[in-house]
Amino acid sequence: MLVQKIRLLLLFASCTGLLHAQRPTSGDQNAVHQTIINLFDALSNRDTVSLKLSCTADIALYENGQVWNLDTLINKTIRLNTATDFTRINTINFISTTISKKTAWVTYHNQADFTMHGKQGNVKWLETVVLVKAKKRWKIKVLHSTVMN
Repeated sequence: MLVQKIRLLLLFASCTGLLHAQRPTSGDQNAVHQTIINLFDALSNRDTVSLKLSCTADIALYENGQVWNLDTLINKTIRLNTATDFTRINTINFISTTISKKTAWVTYHNQADFTMHGKQGNVKWLETVVLVKAKKRWKIKVLHSTVMN
């Protein structure tokens, strides 16, 4: 009887570690994730000032087989977007985050649900970003995006 109780106690103790679906995130992980969220919020709000705060000046974006810089991103997503009924809601599901000193690599699924010119739609991507930390702020240096069907 005592042996069964000990086995049950050991089994319970070993299984409690499995109850955590995700590892808790560190302060840097939270800051990295928030930088990515801020980038997409800036796109939704057509806010070039906030967009620039989330990126390095020399950001490289790899979008649908094209190479974009910060000016291209602003032109294609903000300046050319003149629809008065524009809305964009982003859903980001983080897959993995790795941080080493002042560099972070993050992979996530991104979905944008949008309305523009009276039409609704959505686009889904699998994206990877590289961020660098400068002056205590994380900024996106590279963003690679693959559209998902």
